[in-house]
Amino acid sequence: MYWRRFIPTQDSLMNNRWLKWLTPWLAHPKLWHWSRRGVALGVALGVFFGLLIPIAQIPITAVAAVILRANLPVAAASTFVTNPVTFAPIYYAAYQLGSWVTGDTTPLVDFESLDEPVNQETEKGFFERLEDMGKPLLVGLSIMASVAGLISYFVINFLWRWRTGSRWKKRNPPD
Repeated sequence: MYWRRFIPTQDSLMNNRWLKWLTPWLAHPKLWHWSRRGVALGVALGVFFGLLIPIAQIPITAVAAVILRANLPVAAASTFVTNPVTFAPIYYAAYQLGSWVTGDTTPLVDFESLDEPVNQETEKGFFERLEDMGKPLLVGLSIMASVAGLISYFVINFLWRWRTGSRWKKRNPPD
């Protein structure tokens, strides 16, 4: 498959001077094996942590993949479900979902403060804005991450079985 050439190999990571100390954990063969269970679990972990955590997604997903013996490259790549293009719509949808579930009616944007001039000292940073969204965002992200992780696991599992079955039928046509 053409996309495998972009994924680092086990040897390239083991020989990396920055990652050499991780060799005992990264040496397990299940972390690099392209199996139905490993790939499905890797995608589920990547999607789950990619949606749930805004920073350090790949290291946290890699730790979970090592613990659960999921495919490590797939788990790391799946965290890119959130990226600069998808980040805002996903977090807006998570906030709306969380507001609906918690019953919080606080508006996401205070339109009265938009008329005021921007003051660099009072301008909020990224984490302050996330903190203001608070409970609705956390609840919405938790629900979205859990549901998307489960769905992605079952979809990958189903597609893998379907593709294997169709290949088997091509190889052994019915008489």
